Amino acid sequence: MSTRTIKFVEGEYYHVYNRGNSKQKIFHSKYDYLRFLEILYFANSTEPFNTYNLHRTEVATLVDEKHKLVAIGAYCLMPNHFHILLTPVVEDGISKFMQKLATAYAMYYNEKYERTGSLFEGKFKAEHIGTDRYLKYIFSYIHLNPVKLIDPKWKEEGIKNKKEVIKYLNDYEYSSYQNFLDSKVSKFEVVNRKPFPNYFPTEASFQKEIMEWIMYKE
Repeated sequence: MSTRTIKFVEGEYYHVYNRGNSKQKIFHSKYDYLRFLEILYFANSTEPFNTYNLHRTEVATLVDEKHKLVAIGAYCLMPNHFHILLTPVVEDGISKFMQKLATAYAMYYNEKYERTGSLFEGKFKAEHIGTDRYLKYIFSYIHLNPVKLIDPKWKEEGIKNKKEVIKYLNDYEYSSYQNFLDSKVSKFEVVNRKPFPNYFPTEASFQKEIMEWIMYKE
């Protein structure tokens, strides 16, 4: 859905996503993923930031909660696209956040890979999540995206090796999946679950939901 048809409202939930221009890869190495995650954290602020300072400890300070643009409930990075579940906490927070995120990563990517031009396939896409059922589903949809990397037809044919898939999801570093399996909060925490319904109060409840989707063909 085009962002032109959506008026982002504080307190409402949105699934935003984008992919590489012409479906090209936007992540080629672990460092690319980690750089995007760093920007995902530091771009979420009303204050400006310089991507060149991200690894200078005296500069890369925590983003003040009072200056956040959005609250992120879940995310997943894939080789040629990304998904983010969020809600704005200030007026026009989503548009400002996504502009900062896309600009900063494109600058990093173009410099690293010595290219010019647009990295992403136009402006980000967004879907308003209007029902409780759909919102709960989006958490699973986003976190199950990496399954396509090892089992491309799992939705159509079902998952053949469920143990392998569960292990792969548990080990996947580029989504918020592990945030739902570990309550410990890291220093630079991208996810803030407080503004979202507490569908998964325990690790077991989250794992149960994921397993139900993995087993759905049965």
